[in-house]
Parts: sequence; structure tokens; C-alpha cells
Amino acid sequence: MVINVGLLGLGTVGSGTAKILLDPAHRHPLVSRLALAKVGVRSLDKPRPVEIPTDCLTTDLESIVSDPAIDIVVELIGGLEPARSLILKAISHGKHVVTANKAVIARYGDEIFTAANAAGVYVLLEAAVGGGIPVVQPLKQALGVNHIQAVTGIINGTTNYILTRMQREGGDFEPILADAQRLGYAEADPSADVDGLDAADKIAILASLAFGGRIKLSEVYSEGIRHVTAADITYANRLGFVIKLLAIARRCSPDPEAASGDEPVDELQLRVHPTLVPEAHPLATVNDVYNAILVEGDPIGQVMFFGPGAGEGPTASAVVSDIINIAATLISGQGTTITPQTANPLLACTHQHYCKISPMADLVSRFYLRLLAEDQPGVIGKLGLCFGRHHVSLESIVQIGMRDNRAEIVIVSHEVTEANFQTALDEIREFSEIYSVPSVLRVL
Repeated sequence: MVINVGLLGLGTVGSGTAKILLDPAHRHPLVSRLALAKVGVRSLDKPRPVEIPTDCLTTDLESIVSDPAIDIVVELIGGLEPARSLILKAISHGKHVVTANKAVIARYGDEIFTAANAAGVYVLLEAAVGGGIPVVQPLKQALGVNHIQAVTGIINGTTNYILTRMQREGGDFEPILADAQRLGYAEADPSADVDGLDAADKIAILASLAFGGRIKLSEVYSEGIRHVTAADITYANRLGFVIKLLAIARRCSPDPEAASGDEPVDELQLRVHPTLVPEAHPLATVNDVYNAILVEGDPIGQVMFFGPGAGEGPTASAVVSDIINIAATLISGQGTTITPQTANPLLACTHQHYCKISPMADLVSRFYLRLLAEDQPGVIGKLGLCFGRHHVSLESIVQIGMRDNRAEIVIVSHEVTEANFQTALDEIREFSEIYSVPSVLRVL
């Protein structure tokens, strides 16, 4: 049995995928059962890094998703539209789908998986998070027997590259971002990366898999790295930390008031923000464009997935791994029709309910705060009293030195609720002695 694959997009990842499919030697035997039947491109005349038979190329992408000869549609065009519409049309024509499109899945996953479950087809997305790092299928399969407590990751290579450079060179954000753009590590419009939006898409997907429920992307708190400065990197280092953009999905304590029957209902924290990470933490040494995802569960404890988070080869590897997972199911079930009742539950997405997301005000965390104040007696004491009134316990409060003729003060708190810390901070901002509050960062 030959499995016909229709490929939408022949960019970096599409080209890498085509190279694997056209060269099955020394790979898993299932790769030789795959035929690259059609490839959808924007232009037929564009030079390409991989040689595709002319009769396979088409600019009519809709003809691929509706072609009865195609078994699996691979969507690698990116963006929201027409990717979403093409995926849904492929599903409506009984095609299985493989995609690397985290933006579409994070925003329209409920619609897509509902349609896929009704049609009895699979939608697999290993390449949507972490590039070549195998984390999606392990969460669905190998780690599925665990009670997952948390998923914490460095899942955006651009921001990790920038923060790594800032740490090594003592440079500020803007010039290093410009250099990253020149080197091709950052887009011309870097907003999705440096504002934390890309990482929010990815942690929404990982949380859905880890905690068995759908996620509303609008409920994922997202904060980027634009305000992180060389001074913060330096002070974090003095305190024994490095600064990383972390994406965190964590199970909170059960909410007894929301329980139905005897079972408590868990809430999730879902957040993306720059974080002070202790130097001894496994994620602290993940540098440059590399990604890592740390999963904590019972009974496994901690397990970390590490590797290249993007690029032609790594991402294409993840794409083809999904294709052969579907191919194996189709080949082993020759002559049978996959229905919602007979679908492989380790490949399908079956959860229907939405996870309850805890508001950021309820988050309990340590905080790092840097502020500039008038250099006069009593300022540190006044700050301590204000924090005390709002039940914020301080681990340290130190005047580092002078900056712009003002005292630079760095404060690290013990664990405190976000609401209490922010209330105290709002009051402090109104003090006549406080010139500015350049940085507020959470501590892992």
C-alpha cells in the first residue's frame, strides 16, 4: 500500500520535508511507502533547493486538499489564512493533516479538532512546538500515564538568542536585536517573538496536551523581553540568576468551590514572561537558538526535552515523523474505514472541555524589582514599610550604586501573590522620592 502525500508549501520546512520523502534510503521503512503526489507552491518558476517533478507542482492548493487520491495533506504555508481554510477543507474531504502551524492550532484548534473527530481523521502537529524536539507525541503517549504538574519551556529561539548575547556581551536589547535580524535569527517584524506571542501560541498547545483540555489563547498571559536591559542581566548574574523568556503551564491547587461531585477541579497557570532562573536550574544553561521543555509529573518526576527549535532539517524531521505515524495506522488498518469510534486515541485529540485558567492576580511568585530614587535618607525604610503593609516579605533590598545621579535600588521578594506585589508597586510609583521603576521581573 502506497500513501499519497499532498504538500502545501515549499519554503524552508517544505523543502526539507520533500527531501526526506524523495530520499527514503537508510530511513524508517515506512518512508519508502510514502509518495509525494502533489506540491502546492505560489510560483511554478521559482528556483528551488529540491528538485520536484514538474507534473507534481501546482499553484492550485485547493485542488490538493480535495484530490481523492491524496491520503495525507501536509500544511506548511504558515499564517492564519488560507492555512485554516485549507486544513478544514482537507478534513471535510477525509484527508489526514500534518501541520507545523502553531498560530492556526493555538487559535482555531477547537474548530479543527472538532471537525477532525467528526470526520474520523487525524491532525498531527509535532513540528508546531520545538522544531525537531519530539515533545508533542511524548506528552500524548509516553508521558500520558503521568499526572502532569507543570510544563516549563524556552520555546522561542529568537528571544533565547538575544538574551544569551546580552548575557555574554553585556549589551542592550535593541542593538543585539538589530544584529539578530541581520543574521537571520529574527524577522524584520520581530513582534511575535520578542513580545512573547509565539511562545504563548506554543505553551497553549503544550498545556492542552499535558492537561487534557482545550485552551483559550486569550487567557494566556504574555509579556516580552523589550524592557530587559543589560543592567538587569548584570544584577541577575550577581544574585545567581540568568534571565530567560519562559513559557509556563502549571497546575494550581484544586478549587473546591468549582468542584462537581467529589472530584476537585484544577486550575492552570498559563503565562509567558522574562524570568530570573537560578543558575543551577536545568533551563539556565539552554542558550542561543536552542529550545528546551521541562515536564514535571507523577510518577516520572522531571524530564527535559532539548534540541534545535527551528530550521529546515529539525522541523522537517518532526513533520515526517507525524506522516509515518499516520501511515502506520492506515497500513495496519487496510480495508477499514477510520471512524470517530475506531480512531487511535493516542493520535486523535478527543478532549472537549476548556481548562480553567487562574487569573494572574492569584499567581504566587518571587519578584525582582529595580528602581531609581532620590539619594536621601529614609527611602529604603519607606519602601520596606510600604511592602509590609501589603503583606510583601522582602528577601533583600540593596542600594547598588548611582545611575543618572539617582540611587539605584534592587529588591528581591519572597513568594507573594501578584495582586499584593502589584498593589504595593502602584503605591510606590506615587512616592515623590521615586524617579522611575525600570524593571519588574518574576523569579522562578
